[in-house]
Amino acid sequence: MNALAALENDVIFHVAEALRVPVLVLTMAALAVVLVELGAFCVELVRRRRRDYGRLETAVTHASAVLRERGDRASAQAIVGDVAWSAPMASTLDFLVAQWALPGGEARMAKALADFDFGSLRRLERTRLLVRAGPALGLMGTLIPLSPALAGLAAGDVQELSENLRVAFSVTVLGLLVGAVAFGMSLVRDRLYGQDLSDLEFVANALTAGPEPRA
Repeated sequence: MNALAALENDVIFHVAEALRVPVLVLTMAALAVVLVELGAFCVELVRRRRRDYGRLETAVTHASAVLRERGDRASAQAIVGDVAWSAPMASTLDFLVAQWALPGGEARMAKALADFDFGSLRRLERTRLLVRAGPALGLMGTLIPLSPALAGLAAGDVQELSENLRVAFSVTVLGLLVGAVAFGMSLVRDRLYGQDLSDLEFVANALTAGPEPRA
């Protein structure tokens, strides 16, 4: 039994040690991803600094008038494009205007709104994944070096102990940083994308609630 326990311990130790490099690499990759997401997040905030309900209503009213009076979808798309805060939102707005007064257009508008919502959820999944993955990688990166650190302590190797503890605590900090930044971005993005969907629903309702187009 002692030999079996020793074998199990040896196998577990080597498996954990084999994970050391992948965990460190994944932690650095997660840090790089969260920095890229942070840059994109700042761009999203800058684009939405001009968001205003009055501006949205004016654009929609103007676009609806252009559609009813001239049926000019290209001009209406350019008008509502001024209140698009992202590329997916601009694409959806173009599609909504293109469906104006077409048979089955309302159903396709509703489908476009649902697809936009699903796309927003996919974009949110990246940071939501990092919220959990960052601390998990940080914890693994903390625990894995502790075993050789304790072995170095038992052998009186202070340098081995200090190097492993430095790695362990550094990875902990990085993992927590990734999780905290990703959590903050996820909270704000959830609200931003919800507002985008609300704006798109307002546009869709305005387009479908207007008077019938002229023959």
